[in-house]
Amino acid sequence: MSSSLRTKLSISYVMIALICILLISIFTTLFIHKHFEEYVKQNTEHKNREIVTTLAGQYMDNGQWNSKVIETIGISSLENGIILRVRDIYGNIIWDARAHNNGMCQRIIEHMSQNASKIPGGEKAVYTEVPYSINHNLKKIGTVEIGTYGDNYLNEHDIAFINDLYKLLWAVGLFSLILSLLFGTVMSKRLVSPIARVINTAKSISKGFYSDRITEKSNTREINQLTVSINDLAENMEKQETLRRRLTGDVAHELRTPLATLQSHMEAMIDGIWSADSERLKSCHEEIVRISKMVGDLERLAKYESENITLNMDTFDITKLAKRQVQNFETEFLCKGLELELTGPSCLVYADKDKISQVFVNLLSNALKYTPKGGSVELHIQDNNNFIEISVEDNGLGIPEEDLPYIFERFYRADKSRDRLTGGSGIGLTICKSIVLAHGGDIYAQSNPGKGTKFIFTVPKLLK
Repeated sequence: MSSSLRTKLSISYVMIALICILLISIFTTLFIHKHFEEYVKQNTEHKNREIVTTLAGQYMDNGQWNSKVIETIGISSLENGIILRVRDIYGNIIWDARAHNNGMCQRIIEHMSQNASKIPGGEKAVYTEVPYSINHNLKKIGTVEIGTYGDNYLNEHDIAFINDLYKLLWAVGLFSLILSLLFGTVMSKRLVSPIARVINTAKSISKGFYSDRITEKSNTREINQLTVSINDLAENMEKQETLRRRLTGDVAHELRTPLATLQSHMEAMIDGIWSADSERLKSCHEEIVRISKMVGDLERLAKYESENITLNMDTFDITKLAKRQVQNFETEFLCKGLELELTGPSCLVYADKDKISQVFVNLLSNALKYTPKGGSVELHIQDNNNFIEISVEDNGLGIPEEDLPYIFERFYRADKSRDRLTGGSGIGLTICKSIVLAHGGDIYAQSNPGKGTKFIFTVPKLLK
């Protein structure tokens, strides 16, 4: 069963809070409680030593004890919950709390037992009387037995402190839990809201609505990157949809003209308006050839755009190949009054010779077609470390800035007024791009309308 990201984030914050509370409780039990017990034990020992010191001060130089003061000390200790039994060096009892008030002593012992049972392990503790030596001038003059209940006995004040500490921890834990739940809810909402917006935009794109954009900004870098990617995707899909519709219109237009001509000629001959002589049949044949050529162009484009395009790789001098293509176009350039120049050193590449020749042919054909009389075209080859850069630059009409990003799309023509006789089928640059990308290179164009265009493509020296 799947749950929402918002729910998972909220639960994660709560779980983190619970884990932190659990760890704090464990560390408190293991360390704070232990150190507190050690402190109580030391404090009790310190009080016992003070009692011993006070009792030692009641020994007189004549070997007698100040029994009245000792009785006062014993009664005061008994009122504070401390049971004393004082003996002299011979074991004779000087003062005994049980003899003074046995009932009160029993109540104190029962109270100690109840307090001991409230702490871990205290139920196993038993009442004992710990003897302390009473010394005077470095000589033992007697003993005092102080009653206690276990080694780590805690009185009601100590237990109250421990209970208050636990209550504070529970309060902090509950507050942390509520705070984490609120914080998790707020943070998850801030994180999930832009993601939900991205999901809605993606759904709109999947339904064909490409104009939707995400305008909300997030302070999370990854979410901003996601929204930018979705916006770019929507923009590219919208452009591709526009190009697709334009492609459909272009193909329909390209086919409609020769088909309409064929239809009118055939109907005229069937109706007897025209005689089926060789001249009429030749005209129909030319239109059929035009249609066949267009179908051939589409087949050729499909072949070059196929993911399984076959490359017959070989090592050759690309400068020599370019020189041969320049020689093939030399007559056409001279007839139009254009200058064609090849510059650059000899460079060896590992590529498909025939397909790279096709790139040269297409680029030189475009330069020849769109460069006016008296212009010039330069084919330049440059060795750039891991790849060879080839450029074909003319000083012709140039390409408008708004059309430049789409010139490598199928059947795209920057000048909408051109027909097939002047503008070609519109797939030459698409074929160039497919061939160059298949070799692992890149191709792009730079243009300044009215001043000329420069096509640049790269071919790696060696493909691994």
